[in-house]
Amino acid sequence: GLEEDLVYEMIPYTPEELIALAEREYAFSLSEMKKASREMGFGDNWKAAMEKVKNTYVEPGKQPDLIRDLARQAEAFFDQHDWVTIPALAREDWRMEMMSPERQRVAPFFLGGESILVAYPTADMSEEEKLMSLRGNNPHFSHATVFHELNPGHHLQGFMSARYNSHRRLFSTPFWSEGQSLYWEMFVWDHGFQVTPEDRIGALFWRMHRSARIIFSLNVHLGKMSPDQAIQFLVDTVNFERANAEGEVRRSFNGSYPPLYQIGYMIGGLELRALHKELVDSGKMTDRAFHDAVLQGG
Repeated sequence: GLEEDLVYEMIPYTPEELIALAEREYAFSLSEMKKASREMGFGDNWKAAMEKVKNTYVEPGKQPDLIRDLARQAEAFFDQHDWVTIPALAREDWRMEMMSPERQRVAPFFLGGESILVAYPTADMSEEEKLMSLRGNNPHFSHATVFHELNPGHHLQGFMSARYNSHRRLFSTPFWSEGQSLYWEMFVWDHGFQVTPEDRIGALFWRMHRSARIIFSLNVHLGKMSPDQAIQFLVDTVNFERANAEGEVRRSFNGSYPPLYQIGYMIGGLELRALHKELVDSGKMTDRAFHDAVLQGG
């Protein structure tokens, strides 16, 4: 079944080759994580450095302000470099919603598109659940993913696909939608968006997470890992909060996402990086022309 799905998605790799690729990407992230940890004075103990980052969460009630400010900061960074067209309306027509505890059981971080859905403590959570939600959505983790959900990520994708080549929405695939948002995470990393070691740890948490998604989801589908082992894998290798790891694994296997969805992020991002190298690094297109073509082409 996995092989048939890979053929349909035009991914010319076996599941085992994809797992090996993810392990190489994880090794890069781990190396960079240790560099940031050393800058923070924790040596190679990157989990201790990440603990400090997790505990920078804002006080209850302040998360909406943080998300708004991070969204504006990202837009300003993209404007500064003229990398992509973000229309004025696309900057103003997104909304924010706070997720219910039930929704957070399968989406412990953000969801995005027309609105950004924010995981954060609610009154009817236990104190332990509240703290894990706070720690898992701290400012440095959020810095690296708000733009993934809004502009120029999922929100701009939806904005453009409603206006250009809208018929192509029939052929929606996570290798384009999630891959394009993940591509932006890699792109801004390459261009110095994360200045402080704390922000770099936040970005690397997500990059590790995308690698781990490929490894655990394919291994579960191959019968080589149980869901409980996948949860422990995320706790051990990415330093997930356990409740968030449970939500991530629950989301992957509860039937609401197809089997290859979780690999679409990093593999799609790497596909777009290869296209960028071929078309932009070669001088055939500018960054802005390339990125607008990807978004408007659908």
